[in-house]
Formats: sequence, structure tokens, C-alpha cells
Amino acid sequence: MRARAKRWVQRVAGFGALALVAAAPAPGEQRDVVFTEVSPLSSNAELLRRALSPIAAAQVQAKLDAEHAALADQPVDPTRERFTLVVPPTAPEKGYGLIVFVSPLAEAEPPPGWAAVLARRGMIFTAAERSGNDQQVVGRREPLAILAAVNAMRRYPVDPARVYIGGISGGARVAMKLALAYPDLFKGALLNAGSDPIGELGTPIPPRSLFEAFQAGSRLVYVTGTADEAAQADDAASQRSMKAFCVFDVAVQPMAGAGHEAASPAQLDRALATLDAPAQGDAGKLAACRQGLDAEIAARLDRVEALLTAGKRGEAAKLLADTDRRYGGLAAPRSVELWRKGAYTPD
Repeated sequence: MRARAKRWVQRVAGFGALALVAAAPAPGEQRDVVFTEVSPLSSNAELLRRALSPIAAAQVQAKLDAEHAALADQPVDPTRERFTLVVPPTAPEKGYGLIVFVSPLAEAEPPPGWAAVLARRGMIFTAAERSGNDQQVVGRREPLAILAAVNAMRRYPVDPARVYIGGISGGARVAMKLALAYPDLFKGALLNAGSDPIGELGTPIPPRSLFEAFQAGSRLVYVTGTADEAAQADDAASQRSMKAFCVFDVAVQPMAGAGHEAASPAQLDRALATLDAPAQGDAGKLAACRQGLDAEIAARLDRVEALLTAGKRGEAAKLLADTDRRYGGLAAPRSVELWRKGAYTPD
């Protein structure tokens, strides 16, 4: 970790608590903010639908039904949490931009120099406390980020086309999961020194309508130090997976000579400019790629059905489990129907 990043960690630990924030407070930096609103987007049911593969979600629901149990509505009570808000002094004509930040640390603050860049770009910063790498992802870090976005948007005039998710290191990995699962909320992601491939156990493809929105309308910006070899390798794997799944609006902005650290103000400014730039999609390329994916999935599911018909349940289960893991919501509902027919996936 470089000296600047070390200073950031030291500086985080030294902040004290400020007054709680009431509705629509004045612009500026606010600590220990209490949010009060929950949202269907942050509910356990919606997290289950978006953050798990279809068969994994069906298995959870089947277990609940067998136990005559039900999910609690919300995994997190926002009134018991604390958030940071940094609000620029003037809202742009179309409303503020918003970046929800997922920190690798327990504290919630912008890295050094970020606040000035965000103010210049008319962008609100918000982050949850106690949402670091030691916290549970689906049950805590993800709903906290969703609640941060929802509450900031209810307090301030925010342009929904400029709502982004971002993070550093492990926080960037969570940010990528949220960009994938919630393209109707987050229109892009800043992935600073952390990412994962999609179509894996921890990053399943969400339901088709959501994934198609992600393919067509989301932008990812990878910002990683050239000396950060592990994160560079992760980024390369992530970018390959995006291409394989027809996600083409991807920008790579290496930080020359940097290690595993936060983007500098200049690097942040460049990344935000990229996120804000107009979309430049190729509808024909996307349609052709989607057609190829659908053919792959159909062939796999046809094979699962043939194996079931032949009584080869073990082979069918193995192939179905792999298809569910890799293709997620793109293979549903047929994948779930096959699971219910008897192609049980391994625990």
C-alpha cells in the first residue's frame, strides 16, 4: 500500500462523529447521517431474485416452504445505520449526479481529493459505515448501498441517468455485483482496483430483463494501478467475461505506476467523465451476440432434458448445475423447470 493510501486509512480512523442529519440538509459534508426510507429494491425477496442464480433462489424458497417459514422483509434497518453524504454546493440544471461508494474499510469517507472533483462535477457522494470487507455481502453490503442510493435520491434532486456505484478493492467487487444485479438503479460502475468475472458462483447472471438492461445501458470503468498485478489479472478475467456475455460498454483506464490504491483526483475525474459520456452502443453487434448466447444455452438445456429422459440423472444434474451457475437468469425459466422435473443440482 502506497503512502497516500496509508494516510487515507489513518485519516479515516481519526474522524469524530458529527450531528445527525435531518431531511434535506444543506450541502456540504455530513457524517453519521441517519436514513429512514426502505425500498422494495433492498428487500430480501428482491436480493434473492437478483443476487442468486435462479435454481439457487428456488432452492432457498423450497427450503423456506418446507419449514413453513418466510423471509423477513428487509435485511437492514437504515435507522440503525450511519452514512456519509458529501453534497456539492450547487445542483446542475438536470439534477445532481450520485455515486454510491463501497469502501473496503469500516469507515465511510471519500478518498483524498475526491470531494473537490465530485463537487466540480455536481455529484453527490454517499457511503455506509460498517460496510467493509469484513461484512457479509448480500445480507449487508449490498442492501446498504441500495438504501444509500434510494435515500439520497429522495432527499436531493438527482438525475437518474447519472447514478453510479463504485468502490475500491473488495468494495469494487461489491460495486460490480450491484451494477450487474441493479442496472435499473445504477447506470454504471467505477471499479477501482477490484473486479470479478460474471457468470461465476458469486456473480450470477440476473433475470433476463435485468441483464439485457445491463448489456444495453450500463458502463463499466476499470481503474487499476499498473503495478497492482493481482488486480490487473482479475480485471483481465472480468473484461473477458463481459465480452463473452455481450457487455461491450467497457472502459479500461490504467493508473501508470500505481499499486493497490485509490484513484487520484485526476484519475477519478477522467473516470467520471467516461461514465458521463453518451452511450455508443452497436445494436446489431449486441443482437448477434445475444443470439449466439441463446443458442449455447438452448443446446445445454436440450442436453439436460435428453439425459433426464435417458434416466441419467447424475449427469443431468451436473450439467444443469453448471448451466445455472454460468448462465443464471438467461437459462430461466427452463432451467428451473428442469430442476423441478428431477434434475436436482448438488448442494
